[in-house]
Amino acid sequence: MTKFLRLSEVLNRTGMSRSTLYEQISAGTFPKPVKVSSRTNGWPETDYEAWAAERIAERGEAV
Repeated sequence: MTKFLRLSEVLNRTGMSRSTLYEQISAGTFPKPVKVSSRTNGWPETDYEAWAAERIAERGEAV
């Protein structure tokens, strides 16, 4: 079962500000949210985890 992360949880996990998060979404460097209901958006936790794993892998390549 897929868990959806709300904006506050994504901001907490990434440490980004809201404006930085949306800038990265616009640039295509962070996953877009999914419409969960008529009034709610969220990020599938698997999308967030894949994004985080990519950032960690990039760090490993740069060392």
